[in-house]
Amino acid sequence: MKLMDYGLTHIDFQNAAPQAVPEGVSRRLFVMTSLATGFALASEPVLAQAITTDAKGLVAGEVSITVADGKIPAYVARPAKAGKHPVVLIAQEIFGVHEHIKDVCRRYAKLGYYAIAPELFARQGDVSKMTDIGAILKDVVSKVPDAQVNADLDAAVAFAKASGHANTDRLGLVGFCYGGRVAWLYAKHNPKLKAAVAYYSLLSGLKSDIKPQDPIDVAGDIKVPVLGLYSGIDAFVPQDVVDKMIAALRAGSSGSEIVVFPNVNHGFNADYRPTYDKTAATYAAKLAHDWLKERGV
Repeated sequence: MKLMDYGLTHIDFQNAAPQAVPEGVSRRLFVMTSLATGFALASEPVLAQAITTDAKGLVAGEVSITVADGKIPAYVARPAKAGKHPVVLIAQEIFGVHEHIKDVCRRYAKLGYYAIAPELFARQGDVSKMTDIGAILKDVVSKVPDAQVNADLDAAVAFAKASGHANTDRLGLVGFCYGGRVAWLYAKHNPKLKAAVAYYSLLSGLKSDIKPQDPIDVAGDIKVPVLGLYSGIDAFVPQDVVDKMIAALRAGSSGSEIVVFPNVNHGFNADYRPTYDKTAATYAAKLAHDWLKERGV
C-alpha cells in the first residue's frame, strides 16, 4: 500500500506483503539506536506544503532514554529559557519519529512545553527505511506490545523529570494515528496524566495477545480526559465505531470528547501528505492546545 491510499483503503494486517530484507542482512540490524533523519521512505513523496518549524528560542535534538531492557532514542524540544515547563508526550504515527513528529515537538515547544517523542518501535524495526505501509503495519506495528509502549512512555516521563527542565506534574500526551491509539491506552495506564489528545486513531480491530485491549474496550474506565479528533472520511475508523466510542465515553466519568471533522481524510494534520487539510489541521491544533491548557497541562 502506498501513501495516496493510506486511510482510504482497508488494510488486511494478516496478509500484507512482507517487507523485503536485503540478502545477507540480519533482521536485528533494523532495530534502531538513533532516530531517522528526514522523512520515512513510506511517507514520500513529501509535498512542498510540509511545515518546517525552526528551533529559534528552543533547545531541540535527539536524546537517549534508559528503559528496562536498554536504551531507546527520542526527540526532545523545549524552550531555551530557564524553568520547569509542562510536559507533552508526543506519540508517533506508524512512520516512527521522523521529521514530521520532530516538527510537532518543536511546535509544542514554541508554545512553552517540554515536548518529548520516544521512538516506540525501536526494538521491532526501523520503519523509516521501509517503503510499504501494509508491511510496516504487519511486520512492525503488530509486533509492538502495548505494555512495552506504556513502559517506554513512563520512562520518557522519568527522563523529562530528571532533566531539571520539566514539570511532570503538568503532563499531557498528543498522539497521531498509531499514537492516537496509544493516547487512549496510556490514559487508562497512567491516571496521573492530566489530559490527552488522540488524532484519527484506530478504536478497534488491533487486539492480540500483546495488544489485549482496544480503546473502545477501555473507554468507560478511563479517568483522564481525552479529546479525540477524527476524520469524516476514514476507512480505518468507520463512523459507527466512532459512535460506539462516544457512547462508551459518555457512560464513563472522564469527561472525554470526540470531534469529527466532516469531509477530511485520515491524516488531515500531516502537512507532508496529500490528505493534509490546512483548515482542519489549524482548528484541530487550537482545540488540542486549549484542551491541554484548560486541564492543567
